[in-house]
Amino acid sequence: MTQQNDVPGNTDFRCGTVAIVGRPNVGKSTLLNHILGLKLSITSRKAQTTRHRLLGIHTTEDSQYLFVDTPGFQQKHVNALNRSLNRTVTQVLTEVDVVLFVIEPMHLGDADRKVLKLLPADKPVLLVVNKSDLMGDKNNLLPLIQDFDLEFPFAGIIPVSAKKNLNLEELLQTVRGYLPQQPAIYGEDELTDKNERFLAAEMIREKIFRLLGDEIPYSVAVEIEKFEQEGQLRRIHAAIIVDKDSQKPMLIGKGGVKLKQISTEARQDMEKLFGGKVWLETWVKVKGGWADDERALKSLGY
Repeated sequence: MTQQNDVPGNTDFRCGTVAIVGRPNVGKSTLLNHILGLKLSITSRKAQTTRHRLLGIHTTEDSQYLFVDTPGFQQKHVNALNRSLNRTVTQVLTEVDVVLFVIEPMHLGDADRKVLKLLPADKPVLLVVNKSDLMGDKNNLLPLIQDFDLEFPFAGIIPVSAKKNLNLEELLQTVRGYLPQQPAIYGEDELTDKNERFLAAEMIREKIFRLLGDEIPYSVAVEIEKFEQEGQLRRIHAAIIVDKDSQKPMLIGKGGVKLKQISTEARQDMEKLFGGKVWLETWVKVKGGWADDERALKSLGY
C-alpha cells in the first residue's frame, strides 16, 4: 500500500525510480544493500542469485530513491525461468526514471556489451564502475571504460566500491539530479514493497547458494508453505525445491547437518531483519523440470 508524503518546508523534493542493471555478479545487490544500510537483496558468488524485481526504498530529507534491483541478464541457461528473468530486465528499463549500468573494471567483455545494447536511449544512464578500489590508481580506470563511453552516451561515469561505501554519496547526488520533482510515494520508514514471506524465501535461497556454492544446481527454489505470526514470533514452514531426487542429499547433508546449517543461518538473518524471533522448519521437495515449466514458475512467484 502506498501513500503520498509531502515533506514540510521542502519545495525541491525529488522522487523517482532507478534501475540497477548489469551482467550477473557485478555487485548490483551489494550496491543496493549498502545504499540502504541493511541486507535486503540476497547476494552470493553464484551467478544469477537475484531472480526477482526487488524495490529498495531509500529516503532522505530531500529525496526518495526507489531502486529496482534486477536479475543479471542471463545468456548461459536458456529455459523458461531465464526467459522470464530477462523479460523482467527489459521491462524495468522502460519504466524507470534513471538507469545505473553496473560493471567491474577488471572484467569488461561480451556479456557487459550485450546488456549495453538493452540500455534505453531516451533515459539518463549512469555508468557505475563497481569494485574500483581494486584498481589502485584511478587513472587505470580510464582506458578500461573509454570504449564504453564511446559506445553509449552515458549521462555520467562514477567509480564506486559498494562494499567499502566508496563514492556512494556522490552517486546518490548525481542520481538525484535526474529524479522528477514530486512528493515521496512511500512512507519514510518503508524499505521495500516485498512482504516478509517473500524475504524469508530469499534468505533461505541465499544460504543455499552461499553454503553449497557450485555443488548446488542452478534450478533450486524456495516455497514458503506456511507463514504465521504470533506477536513477535514468526513460524515459517519452507520447502526447498530441486529438480531431481539425486540433488536432495546435497542439500540435506550427512545426518541432516547441511540443511540444519542452511536453516540456522537463514533464521538468524530473518530475526535481524524482522526484529523478532523466528521458528523455521525446512525440508527438500522434488519438482522435476520446474525451471522450464511456466505453470510451476507462476506458482513460485516468477
